[in-house]
Amino acid sequence: MIMSEPIRATRLAETIADHLERLIAEGALRPGERLLPERELALKLNVSRPSLRDGLAAMERRGLIVTDRQGSRVAEFLRPLTEPLELLIQNNTQATFDYLEFRFVVEGAAAEMAAKRATDLDRAAIRAILDRMEAVHGDDDSAAEAEADADLHSATYEATYNVMILHIMRGFSQLLRRDVFYNRERLYARPGVRDLLLGHHQAIGEAIIAGDGPAARRAAEEHITVTRETLEEIRDADARLAMSLRRIGRRDLVAPER
Repeated sequence: MIMSEPIRATRLAETIADHLERLIAEGALRPGERLLPERELALKLNVSRPSLRDGLAAMERRGLIVTDRQGSRVAEFLRPLTEPLELLIQNNTQATFDYLEFRFVVEGAAAEMAAKRATDLDRAAIRAILDRMEAVHGDDDSAAEAEADADLHSATYEATYNVMILHIMRGFSQLLRRDVFYNRERLYARPGVRDLLLGHHQAIGEAIIAGDGPAARRAAEEHITVTRETLEEIRDADARLAMSLRRIGRRDLVAPER
């Protein structure tokens, strides 16, 4: 009996760690989210606090949990990838269009998977985001609409039930939310773009809700294509303006004629 107690406690701690790891893998617990205080979490999981503490320690060794004075939170385990990538992108103007090319491939596949695999709960979540997107569109709030845009794509990734798509695209989504790839508010400020993108998002969401995989793929691919074309137009317009300003500024460099 004396020998069995540590074995049982160890197994319980491993079970707790495995349970939390599954929740992280499935996206139920998200990077950066703080867990309940130890006492409350132990009650929720119906385990003892020492066993929970051992389970969290095992998760910390796996690099999936970070513990500090405020408690435990899910580790941002993709930051070692996205942080240096962010620096590379900021110094490479072509990276934005490489990112969109990558998204063209992934978004179409993800939307089609989501249409085939979404549960009633997933469809309800997507419906709620579409309703919010339409509401903020009517309020002429481009920042809130851009956030709803990101949330719709995130809900699509969740509905694929593919952990690779979920976590990799969620990592990129954080960069997008910080305007690392491009300024979303500037994109939305371009005449006619907000209405166009709202239509794209409605088409993607409605196709997923309807379970129409091919339509969801087409809508997602069209969305990325138009986004890319619009950003190319903005880039080219900026280049022309810069050239025009340089022509005007030449006067500061040329000696006056005598």
